[in-house]
Amino acid sequence: MSTFTDSAKKSMDKAIDALKFNFSKVRTGRANAHVLDGISVEYYGQPTPITQLAGVKVPEASMLVIEPWDKTALKAIEKAIEASDLGITPGNDGVSIRLPFPKPTEERRKELVKDCNKYAEEARVAIRNARRDAIHAAEKDEELSEDDVNREKKQIQKVTDEFVAKVDSMLKEKTSEVMEI
Repeated sequence: MSTFTDSAKKSMDKAIDALKFNFSKVRTGRANAHVLDGISVEYYGQPTPITQLAGVKVPEASMLVIEPWDKTALKAIEKAIEASDLGITPGNDGVSIRLPFPKPTEERRKELVKDCNKYAEEARVAIRNARRDAIHAAEKDEELSEDDVNREKKQIQKVTDEFVAKVDSMLKEKTSEVMEI
């Protein structure tokens, strides 16, 4: 593979990683520790991710349990969760924090699917932008003949099609997960 295709692939891989991250934040009614990834707790004056302050367990499909290693951080973790956009009320028992994940309503699930479609489209756009940039770079390269440029374009398009198919398959999987009752 050429350097143009390789650079396009790297950019496309980043788009897939961003899509995975965005999908991990979508609540499906199942407990998922990744919903805490974007939440930081003010701990000794420093914003610190919850996962660096506590153990996160999933004892059952609809419950997350956060057990801080330093019990003085319990209140701060609870406040950070309440202030976040999770929409879950944490239960503090003095030792750990329980996050119950209620099953989303039909209407809410449809909204979540719309969010997933938006994230997938953003990934597709990023992939197409990587394709455009790689093709543009190949066309600018004066050492390549016209036939070489056309070969590059075909190779880059092939890789683009593979990545778009990957996005579509990830979206289909996430949509079925969200719509599952």
